[in-house]
Formats: sequence, C-alpha cells, structure tokens
Amino acid sequence: MSTPTIEKTPGEAAEALRTIPHVVAGEKLAPEGRRGRVFNPATGAQTAEVAFATADFVHAAAQKAKAAQPTWRETGLAKRQAVLFKVREIISSRADEIARIITSEHGKTVADAMGEVARGLENVEFCTGLMHHLKGEYSEQVATGIDVHQVRQPLGVVACITPFNFPAMVPLWMVTTAIAAGNAVILKPSERDPSAAVWLADVFREAGLPEGIFNVVHGDKEAVDAILDDPIIRAVSFVGSTPIAKYIYTRAAANGKRVQALGGAKNHMIVMPDADLDAAADAAVSAAYGSAGERCMAVSVVVAVGDVADGLISKVSDRIGGLVIGDGLDPRSEMGPLITREAQERVAGFVESAAGEGAKVVVDGRTHEFEGDGFFIGASLVDDVKPGMRVYDEEIFGPVLSVVRVASYDEAVDLINSNRYANGTAVFTRDGKTARQFEFDIEVGMVGINVPIPVPVGAFSFGGWKDSLFGDTHMYGPEAFNFYTRRKVVTTRWPEPSESQISLGFPTH
Repeated sequence: MSTPTIEKTPGEAAEALRTIPHVVAGEKLAPEGRRGRVFNPATGAQTAEVAFATADFVHAAAQKAKAAQPTWRETGLAKRQAVLFKVREIISSRADEIARIITSEHGKTVADAMGEVARGLENVEFCTGLMHHLKGEYSEQVATGIDVHQVRQPLGVVACITPFNFPAMVPLWMVTTAIAAGNAVILKPSERDPSAAVWLADVFREAGLPEGIFNVVHGDKEAVDAILDDPIIRAVSFVGSTPIAKYIYTRAAANGKRVQALGGAKNHMIVMPDADLDAAADAAVSAAYGSAGERCMAVSVVVAVGDVADGLISKVSDRIGGLVIGDGLDPRSEMGPLITREAQERVAGFVESAAGEGAKVVVDGRTHEFEGDGFFIGASLVDDVKPGMRVYDEEIFGPVLSVVRVASYDEAVDLINSNRYANGTAVFTRDGKTARQFEFDIEVGMVGINVPIPVPVGAFSFGGWKDSLFGDTHMYGPEAFNFYTRRKVVTTRWPEPSESQISLGFPTH
C-alpha cells in the first residue's frame, strides 16, 4: 500500500501542496474550505495541507455512518473477526510503511513509530477475540417458569478524537474495539499529523470492512464541537490535554453522550536508596526523552529519596550527553524533533522559568545546536524542583526531566498523591516489601515496579485517575468493550393459557 491518495483542490498548480482528504463512506473528499498546515518537524517545511470539516460536513458524515451501521451490526461475529484478522495481517506486513508516514509528520524516530504500531496491533489482536468479549449472560428459572438473559449491543455511531503523539496506536485502541462491537466510527485525528488515519482507513477497507463503518473527518475545534453536539453520535472517546478532556466530557455528556476522555499527566518515578542507580538512570532517560517527551506516559519527575539524588543526577547527565538527536528517518537518531515550532518554544520556556524560580538547570537542552529549521530541542535535566514551580505543576510534553529531592518514602508518596494528575507512576527498588506497599499506597491508575512506562498489555485496560481521566471507563482491553456496547436484559416467560390472570400488584418472585 502506498501513501494515502491525495486530491488537489480545483485550480491548484502541479507544484502546489498536496491536500490530505477526509474519508467518508469510502470516498476521499477535499471540498473547498478552510485548511490546516502539515509540517515535517525535522525540516520545519510545510509538506501538505489538510481539509477541515464544517459542522454540516460532520453531520453528513454521521448520517452516512448511521446508514451503514445496521448492516454491519447484522454481520456475523465470525465475519467481523475475519476482517480484524486481515487488518492485523496487512498492518503487520506494512508496518515500516505506516511508521515512516508517522515519522514524516510527527517527527519521532522510525524505530519509535514501529513500537507504536506494535502496541496498536496488541489491541487489534485482543479484538479478534470478539466472540468471547461480546458474550452475554443467562440465568434460567429466576422465578417459576421465568428465565433472564442479557446481551451486548452496539451503540450505533461513535466518534474517536485522537492526539498527535500517537497517530496510529490510539486510533487502533479506539476504532478497532468500536468496530468489533458492531458500531460505525467517525475518527477525528489530530490535524497536525493526519495521514496515518487515512492510511488506516484504507487498510480496514482493504480488509473487507464495508464502506461507511470507518470514516475519517479532519478539522479543529469546529469539527470537534460538531461531533460533541451531533445527535447521531452516541459516544465520544478522546485522548489529549486535561483542559480539553474536561471540556469534551462536559459538553458531550450535557448532550447525552457516553464519554471517555483521557487527559494530561505528570508521571513521577521514585528512586529508593536501595535501587540499582544504573538501571534507574537508564530507565529515567528512556522514559523522559523517548519520543522527545511527547508521551502521556513519559516520566517527567524523578523523586529521589534520601541521598540518591547526586549519584543519580550524575548518571543521567552522562547519558544525556550521549543521546543522538536528529531526523527521525535517520536510523542513527534516538530522539527526533517536537511536533511544532510552538511546542519547541513552549518547552524552552519551561526550562527558562525553572531557572528563574530557583531550580538548578543541570543540562540545558536549549544550548544544543542543530542544523536547519527543524523543531528540535535538546534534552534538559532540572534539579531542586519543588511543587509550585511551573516546571513541576504543568504538563510540559517535551524532553525535560525534573528531579525532586525528598527525605523518605512517605514524603515521596505524599508528593505523588497530592498531584492533580494520576496517569502513571513507578518505583525503583530492590525491596519487595517497599514495592508492595507502594502499589497499595499510591493513588494513580497505572503503576510500574521497576518499569518506568507501565502501559498495560492489550488484555488489560489503559487509564489514569483524577485529572487524567474524565468518565469512568478506561481505554482498550475489557473496559473498552463495556464502553462501546450497552446491555439489554430480557425476561422471558411462556405460560399456559390457563395461567393468565390480572394482577395490579408489583411483580414479585
């Protein structure tokens, strides 16, 4: 499969920018109207424009999805399963292709993009077991001659609003489960790196998914608000920043929709005095600077307990000096650029403010020099960080690692539990009792024991607590099938004619 087919708007010259289209009911559409700019972050050059949907366009897409969904709902589970097996086969065989598309628009290294695709495929594989995941329940003889059974049924048309940092993995987390459950989907990917979504739509179509079940609609706030307000759309899944997650949850829920909205993070990694400092330093560098820190599960705060801080900081600093930062398409690169010029400037601002607020900038990524106009910034390490500083309180979403020094395990736990974010956390220790106590004490949704990025495997579900999640359902895995289906309970009785009678009392057993 080649890069997604691109249509040009009328009157464009041959050398004009390609336009990334919507995909609605199998058609690639790029009507006249507003456009977004798509860049190669490694060069800073605009490479494409993406069509932005109006509210009317979103509603028309929802209507087509609604028209297609009943036939897909009636499709046998074995046939649905066959489509998903084919999806897995196609993506697996062409993983390098989609990885390079991701790198060209997001900036992460190809190796990192390949890892993203692999984690997305975990959910495809989980969803191929849909016959098991969609099973209902049955109880006979709950009262004399009365049986009760419960079935899972799809919601209808659902929307998935996905972030720029994982343009393939998060759509595969959402879309695959929704489709397996019998729904039609409108995917609104990030307008910053939208081509992966179009590629995925092509894959599902090639795998045999009927037209109108997987639709891609591009846009900004106008398209998002249309999704939140459209009466055809029954549910919304979202991953992004906390302010936007809260906005989406509030507005969609007010319109009677089912909502799961995953927000921001400030992930802490405790390093205990008994930890292997080399292993902890390797983990901190990998988790803080991988994908240039643009991961919701990135470690952004190391909590150094007791006297480990100086030794740990020295080891982390040494490792930062050896990082190779460059174009993600270059196999030598270990870290690529940030997604936009604005992100680059914002991250630099965090480092500057940290110094101004009394923290110590041990490694200043702003001083790292790069050729060209790409959106690069070096890795930064900041010591003596405290709550109340901007570098601690806000989600940075860039390659900045803060170190907070505490005297004890209890102080470390109190620090984490006091934070408004509760997506992921980790502890590095060689003591089993400490690890067990940490698991018990910590108020965070995903926990790692000597694992810096505790993203669950596909058979479990992904999600944080507090301001990292709005709604009560986590993403992918078993909880996702709960989100994308609703239960219907049927009570059955087959009485003899002679048993019929009038009774105005409340039914009892």
